[in-house]
Amino acid sequence: MPAKPKHHFQEIQYGFTRHMRDPENQPAPSGIEDRRMEIYRGLLYRNVEGFIANSFPVLRKITPDERWHAMIRDYFKRHQSHTPLFPKMPQEFLQYLEQERDADENDPPFLLELAHYEWIELAVSLDTRDISWTGINPDGDLLEGIPVMSPLALLLSYQFPAHTIRPELQPQEAPEQPTYIVVYRDRNHKVGFTELNPVSARLLEMIRMNTGQNGRRLLESIAAELKHPNPEVVINGGLETMQKLLQKDILLGVK
Repeated sequence: MPAKPKHHFQEIQYGFTRHMRDPENQPAPSGIEDRRMEIYRGLLYRNVEGFIANSFPVLRKITPDERWHAMIRDYFKRHQSHTPLFPKMPQEFLQYLEQERDADENDPPFLLELAHYEWIELAVSLDTRDISWTGINPDGDLLEGIPVMSPLALLLSYQFPAHTIRPELQPQEAPEQPTYIVVYRDRNHKVGFTELNPVSARLLEMIRMNTGQNGRRLLESIAAELKHPNPEVVINGGLETMQKLLQKDILLGVK
């Protein structure tokens, strides 16, 4: 069957949006004064650009104006968003950076990691879930009980220290060791982050994946992985780490 023709109004809508996204290459619908079109072009672009700039403040600060606006124009033209909701736009922009944008030789090597870190902070702040304490003893023994990690805590690993990047600190080479960060939101809805060493990051990952081992068993496994000559040192250090994570609501207690 032949394709059903679009209604005239729909054709105008499609032409309007094509022009809004790419005014240099897509003509505006006929019969509309360019002065009026310029108002819409400016309004839509400023809304999108401003929202993305506020969502990725460090990325915006370290990107020169010309390159920033060229990137936003390219996003505006190229990316097909999957939602009209403004709070979802940062995730759409991150998808554009990771999957659609042509890399620029002037891009800093940490660009994608910085953008991901800034998006994670925003995503955690906007998460609609609340911490549930059902079935959890916040005062339980972290060694003898099964530690529980907050669903509002995310363990991240980056090649660059994304959380420290700012205009005056932009590393051009990745350190020898990855950077481990946990981004979290506590019971008072405050978003924070904590940098971890490789051992504490391994512990938190094991807690996240754990289904039945108590804290002591988890730390004994880490001591075995490290081939540590004195497992009690690892266990005592791990307990101290878990207590600090508990204070920040990264750990909630034990089952």
